[in-house]
Amino acid sequence: MKKIKDHSLYLIISEEYGRGRSALEIAKSAIAGGIDIIQLREKKKSEEEILKTGKELLALCKKNKVTFIMNDDPYLAKKAGADGVHMGEEDVKKHPLAETRRIIGSDKIIGLSTHSIKKVKEASPGDIDYIAFGPIFPTTIKDYSIGTKDIKKVLEITEKPIFFIGGIDISNIGEILKLGGKNIAVIRGISQADDITEATKKFKEKIYQRRKG
Repeated sequence: MKKIKDHSLYLIISEEYGRGRSALEIAKSAIAGGIDIIQLREKKKSEEEILKTGKELLALCKKNKVTFIMNDDPYLAKKAGADGVHMGEEDVKKHPLAETRRIIGSDKIIGLSTHSIKKVKEASPGDIDYIAFGPIFPTTIKDYSIGTKDIKKVLEITEKPIFFIGGIDISNIGEILKLGGKNIAVIRGISQADDITEATKKFKEKIYQRRKG
């Protein structure tokens, strides 16, 4: 089973944020820059389209030893053969974690979105492999942000890997890393870059410098 390693950079791919580039193009460029984990997150496409793209991305990720996650639907993730599934708080109402684990299998990764200290506390004992926490900074994808004030607390209350997400770019990633954050998830900060490979390298360098420090 693939385990989540600390100091990981996680790219969530939605073609709507890719400036006309396909999910496969975005993924190839990010892999060239050293991305660790890729998630396919397509909210506006059919299951058939998502499954087709998922299988293509899985093949690419396997070849390059990158972990591949699909969003929202454990059945679809299983069909595609993905390394795991990422569940939002609404998704868990539809497929509770015990059911998600049964569907996807004991050897697969389950990630869960959280937006508060309370939700992290509730999630931590569960059968999940990592927790996403955010949105830290303002973002067009969510209509609120929670700031950096709880980062230290979140890291104290769980041993599960935490991925900080939401409006993170090269100018503000340092604020999270200084507070002890090790794992970063990005959407637009990489997908909307002119040069996706170069943007990925810059994020990785920041994370690497903090690990060394």
